[in-house]
Amino acid sequence: MKRFLKEAEVFDSSNVLHYIAEISQFHRIQGSKELPEAVRFIREELRVWGINAELYEEFYDGKSWFLTLKSPIAWDLVHGKVEVLDKTLTTSQSPLVVMAHSPSGKAEGEVVHIVREEDWKNAGGKIVLVGKEWRDAYRKANEAGAVGFIAYREGTGGAIPYIGLFLSADDLEWAKIPAVAIPESLARGIIGKLNAGERVEARIEVEAQINERQVLPILYAEIGKEPFILFTAHICHPKPGANDNASGSAMLIELARVLSRLYDDSFRFGFAFLWIPEYYGTQAFVEKYAELEKYYAVINLDMVAGSEDRAGSTIMLVRTPISRFSIVSGVLEYFLELANGAGKSFSGSPLPQIKLKSYPYEMGSDHDVFNFFGIPSVMPITWPDRFYHSSEDTVEKVSKTSIEIIGKAVLATALALAKATGDELGRFARGYAMKYLGELSMERDTENAEKLVMMGLARDSRFLGIESGHPFERKPWMRWVRKGRVSGELIKDVNENAYEEFKELTRDRKMLVHLHELLMLGELLPKEEAMHALREEFGEVEEEKLERLLALLEEIGVIERL
Repeated sequence: MKRFLKEAEVFDSSNVLHYIAEISQFHRIQGSKELPEAVRFIREELRVWGINAELYEEFYDGKSWFLTLKSPIAWDLVHGKVEVLDKTLTTSQSPLVVMAHSPSGKAEGEVVHIVREEDWKNAGGKIVLVGKEWRDAYRKANEAGAVGFIAYREGTGGAIPYIGLFLSADDLEWAKIPAVAIPESLARGIIGKLNAGERVEARIEVEAQINERQVLPILYAEIGKEPFILFTAHICHPKPGANDNASGSAMLIELARVLSRLYDDSFRFGFAFLWIPEYYGTQAFVEKYAELEKYYAVINLDMVAGSEDRAGSTIMLVRTPISRFSIVSGVLEYFLELANGAGKSFSGSPLPQIKLKSYPYEMGSDHDVFNFFGIPSVMPITWPDRFYHSSEDTVEKVSKTSIEIIGKAVLATALALAKATGDELGRFARGYAMKYLGELSMERDTENAEKLVMMGLARDSRFLGIESGHPFERKPWMRWVRKGRVSGELIKDVNENAYEEFKELTRDRKMLVHLHELLMLGELLPKEEAMHALREEFGEVEEEKLERLLALLEEIGVIERL
């Protein structure tokens, strides 16, 4: 198998760096005109390499639903400005000064810092300063009679944070005040003066254009014949957004270039490539364009260029959930470790260049959607990134080393799955299943996990031409009726009270991971076994909260009992 990493040396990280620099010039907010412009740039680059890509067009209109997600409004930034503490920030310095989807408006007045719920009583006629839960706080600010909204995010230092409102058309009935973002360092200066009893004044100005609709672009290309390994990357996020996610989109271009030259009809897989706006585009693609039976597995590229020295990044591999077990996780893990080797230990073993570790399933990007719909999906990502979602996510912060390690490992994974012999893949499947179950069994029982691994290996075998695993009979206890990311807007659209309970139950982000995996497991196993399998996968889970969330989803029709 190691030979495929050698073949992957044709991957050129310099091309990726070039494309990151180009893509990061676009302010790629969902619903804006520069998002389809960035996609058209990618399509043209693919055409230069002889790759014909199909451009599907849906629309942002603030009304349409893409499975469980409601479209944000069509919105373009014109100009914005904040004046506070003798400092002036404008959108000519960074477009992130204006919160995405903010209405136009001007505000001038006293600043009040919102820390506790009772602080909203003092918001009338003032400009509020808020450091968390910005979307809900923005509505409260409008309802409380505030004249302006200033957001900051802890941990961003002197950078301006990216914070989006993702307003719908219905939201425009109450969303009236301008919303801006400032660096944490400036917010701390304001808070210090307020805590000392001083009065702080600010001026805000936002000019934005809210349109009837804007293109939601979905760019798709195929090389070779089905079944396909599908590579995905989200193209959205604000300027510059170099690591998040110009890097994944750029790496996808390079992978398409290389694989279009390496592919031949002897491969057991062809290759497909998908550039989408995060979540909204993926769910639109699955709902309206995808033929899911064509795909063996998905490798989602998100934030693949973080630097260890500047951004504080490590390389994470997010494995498939156990409900979608596949050796694709193991093959990519194997090649990431090989590609990461550099230097020698005292006895000659390779040492890692960058910290690297594989993790159980985590949510947060487009791999989620394909997992929900039964396609095993993994994600290599560089995390954490101290410049995440900020004006400092610039091209000079990205790492050529990270790009080379991840790019070559992903390419080697594709080549190994497409070209390795059945004996090689069968041996690897047995070894990886033993490793995976061995890791779990060091902490807990694996009775249900073993069954799910065998089911996953049986699916792998159908695609890979090997004999492994066992296709156990599915015994689901529920049906996931409204499949897709379980979103607050979906629940709020049905029942406002249910939304408040959902928000409270899922404050800890891992609850959403456990909930979605439980839904996937629930379509495979009886309820008690599904819960046991969840504990085997993640260890401790909050069963009482999960039971309440399941009841809530049943009440509003997201799931139904069988």
